[in-house]
Amino acid sequence: MEIPNFHDGNIYDLLDGRSIDLRPDVNRSLQMHSSLIRRLTQDGKLEGHQGCVNAVAWNSTGSLLISGSDDTQINIWNYPSRKLLHSIETGHSANIFCTKFIPETSDELVASGAGDAEVRLFHLSRLSGRGSDENAIAPSALFQCHTRRVKKLAVEVGNPNVVWSASEDGTLRQHDFREGASCPPAGSSHQECRNVLLDLRCGAKKSLADPPKQCLSLKSCDISSTRPHLLLVGGSDAFARLYDRRMLSPLTSCGKKMTPPPCVNYFCPMHLSDRGRSSLHLTHVTFSPNGEEVLISYSAEHVYLMDVNHEYESVTANVMAGSYANGVFYLCLHLQETMTGHGSTMCYSPGDALKLMNPCPILDRVGSPVSDAFTNDFSMKSNIAAKNFGSLMQLLQLDKCRKLVQFAERSLKEGTDYFYGIEACNEVLDGHPHEIGPTLKHDCLCTRAALLLKRKWKNDAHMAIRDCNRAWRIDTSSFKALFYMSEALLQLNKHKEALEFAVASQCLAPYDSEVAERVEDIKKHLAAAEAEKSNKSNDGVPRSETRPGRFLSLSEILYRSEANSDASQDGPRSEREDSDYDEELELDFETSVSGDEGRDIESNILHGSLNLRIHRRGDSARETSGTNGACGSPTSSRNDKTSYQPEAAINMKQRYVGHCNIGTDIKQASFLGFRGEYVASGSDDGRWFIWDKRTGILIKMLMGDEHVVNCVQCHPFDCTVATSGIDNTIKIWTPSASIPSIVAGGAAGPETADVLEIMENNQRKLNQNRDAILPFELLERFRMHDFGEGTLHPFECSQS
Repeated sequence: MEIPNFHDGNIYDLLDGRSIDLRPDVNRSLQMHSSLIRRLTQDGKLEGHQGCVNAVAWNSTGSLLISGSDDTQINIWNYPSRKLLHSIETGHSANIFCTKFIPETSDELVASGAGDAEVRLFHLSRLSGRGSDENAIAPSALFQCHTRRVKKLAVEVGNPNVVWSASEDGTLRQHDFREGASCPPAGSSHQECRNVLLDLRCGAKKSLADPPKQCLSLKSCDISSTRPHLLLVGGSDAFARLYDRRMLSPLTSCGKKMTPPPCVNYFCPMHLSDRGRSSLHLTHVTFSPNGEEVLISYSAEHVYLMDVNHEYESVTANVMAGSYANGVFYLCLHLQETMTGHGSTMCYSPGDALKLMNPCPILDRVGSPVSDAFTNDFSMKSNIAAKNFGSLMQLLQLDKCRKLVQFAERSLKEGTDYFYGIEACNEVLDGHPHEIGPTLKHDCLCTRAALLLKRKWKNDAHMAIRDCNRAWRIDTSSFKALFYMSEALLQLNKHKEALEFAVASQCLAPYDSEVAERVEDIKKHLAAAEAEKSNKSNDGVPRSETRPGRFLSLSEILYRSEANSDASQDGPRSEREDSDYDEELELDFETSVSGDEGRDIESNILHGSLNLRIHRRGDSARETSGTNGACGSPTSSRNDKTSYQPEAAINMKQRYVGHCNIGTDIKQASFLGFRGEYVASGSDDGRWFIWDKRTGILIKMLMGDEHVVNCVQCHPFDCTVATSGIDNTIKIWTPSASIPSIVAGGAAGPETADVLEIMENNQRKLNQNRDAILPFELLERFRMHDFGEGTLHPFECSQS
């Protein structure tokens, strides 16, 4: 079933009405219309690189496209003619990860950042009069301040003098071209460069409640085009951070690790804020065109949308009057959310995620009657609509929503089309929030929660919990919300909480056989879990010790020292001069990859022997290092943890699913269109996906690469998108297909692949153990100069 999702109206009517539409941006509002999105197809291929294309960007007018590649070249393309204008030998000694046009320079200045930890600036006028084979020019400026790979550059609209660079060394630096053409100055070390705007070498957090401690290896950054004082960064933990540049300290050097500055906001979906997983990290962060929203993309996770302007509103446990038969009382937590036209958003604090799933007893009256507004919802809605000038249209929209909910309920009952049933509910809840009333909203929330629990994609259980809480707030006498909440908690192995929710739902529906079966089923699960726990405790072996015959995972080996760091920090210790980590293991890493033998093209997995010699640095090697390179003494570290006041974070507004982001950490998620009406992301299966921003409904899936699509960049004015990835070409996409569809192939034309099969395969990859796919945690702890030249190239392409 193809869900109707053309919120932007009929494009022919919009085109005819341009002559009487007084809005100044009426033409640009038609840049990305849903009917055009459905007709996107590959319209060209730009050939000129000899390696993976890791970065593409348009100039401000859309006449030029710049690209950077593993071949260390920058290419400048003419958009109308699709011709290569310039190919610059940059002099970088490693893969280029980011390139930018410098604003207000007539597109004469371009910058690049690479895996050699350098930022280079080039003046294109130096290429004039040269032959096509004379493309090696000296950089106009060379910044060698970073110690690890530079993953992202940012520029400010209207500022031709400054570029910002985010690096895996944990610093974001501000390079002002007016202050010099090189940094550090001749004869100086990189520690003397006074251009550090953000020092986050002690900024990574394992959870929202934990104080920052480890190095935050920065992967992405962005500056708001509407409020350029706002700076967004993301890196090697689960939290994107928003800073106000006006409130930051003056530029500093990196000689001493600094306490991370306070940020304006943390952005993280609530269900990811307390995981404590070392491998969870961000690959891309970006502002929406109007600067009111941010988009963040996770490795081994989904893409999420958040609001920028949101005041703190805590998740509180509000007593909702109600009690049940047989003296069983129950409290359902009330999420105080700010309702908007696009759904609900909220700001939460540490511990709220646990509150969301923990039931509490209520000492209040029996029963909670349903309000008249709820029971008479449809008739009141009809009466109100009939009195308004748009009554007919509103009634039609309401009728459409009811039919969509009926389709979703039928999908649930028949056990088929779970995905399309969820899409139907998304259309109702997020596409028409003002057309529906409490009754229909409650039914739709419960149905979507049930469908999510049936589909069982990654974190679907957490999304079901959100829906159950929203449904419970609407009708506290309905057992469905409690019933599906118990199922969600059971899937998350929270047996005790699941049982309490199930018992509460049974009290509300004592004659429902399905509810009774659920209670008995959870009791069996709980008994089995208690028995297993008892057996483990009788073994007498602490869980932290290695048991005979048990293999430790790579994460356990690498992060065991971090788990015990508080207990082991009894005295001062030394660090490597360039070390970004407080706790390290010394390892020797060897792998042999020859040709295609070491790489599985289909799965983008590297094969080969991995030989590790792991030992902890002995106490004899520990020396007092003073303040250089340390975040503070061990004692002060413990005191800081005790007195640390956790900040709040902004929760997700929308989630976009279907793609796979594991193989690379430069994978982008971007807004499409002048107003950012659509969201796009690359994927490890060689496709790129487009969703409706408001509803999260999948609009288009396109085959863009033989292996992985990393970059997706929308033209500033036209309905044109440029994509790149592991292939050494750039694809140009325009709405030139003769027939609109949800799926499109490359140059060969429409693809007939099954949409659900593709997305389900991607979900299976997301749920795989990262240790089994690629030892990402291990690679994160190495420096580029620890390896011989060229030995990392196989990893750079498939695991940038």
